[in-house]
Amino acid sequence: MPRILLSLSFLLAAIGLAAAQTAAPVAGAGEHAKATFAGGCFWCTEADFDKVDGVISTTSGYIGGKKLNPTYYEVSAGGTGHTEAVEIVYDPKKVTFEKLLEVYWHSIDPLVKNRQFCDSGDHYRTAIFFHSEEQRRLAETTKKQVEVRFKGQTVYTQIAAASKFTAAEDYHQDFHTKNPSKYKFYRWNCGRDQRLMELWGKKGDS
Repeated sequence: MPRILLSLSFLLAAIGLAAAQTAAPVAGAGEHAKATFAGGCFWCTEADFDKVDGVISTTSGYIGGKKLNPTYYEVSAGGTGHTEAVEIVYDPKKVTFEKLLEVYWHSIDPLVKNRQFCDSGDHYRTAIFFHSEEQRRLAETTKKQVEVRFKGQTVYTQIAAASKFTAAEDYHQDFHTKNPSKYKFYRWNCGRDQRLMELWGKKGDS
């Protein structure tokens, strides 16, 4: 083989190897996906999704507001525009976004504005924060189904593009496992599962 062709072969091989090395990490990039839901008290929302097979992690936090890195006291005082929410990392091979939406709808009261159960204020509003056009489409589709179910009533749950998510303070994370007695008392006293049974025809798990 002429030297110039030999050199060209080595060059093409080197380019191909570099491209393969660059592409390798991308191939595994779709293994995990993210979903963000606001469903009232994030202790309860986090507990509900922790039970779902395929969910890798849940993080309580704040989203939808203007102030950067807000604290719990700032959000709960009102005026920041944030709502309590949970950021979920999941494995799409084990659980679909459609399934997460089903769990979400059955864990909230979509018929109330700026409140959930015993908690009131716009920081307890319900919302689905989408991370892709496909998530937006599926969220809107399921919201229409919920509107049909509750025909004649307003479904207040918002659908909005995900913005900056700020993790809540450490003592809020995994509250249902760190403080099980306080969590169960709060959830029962708030009437969450009682109302979910009225809305969806079955008792919500605590």
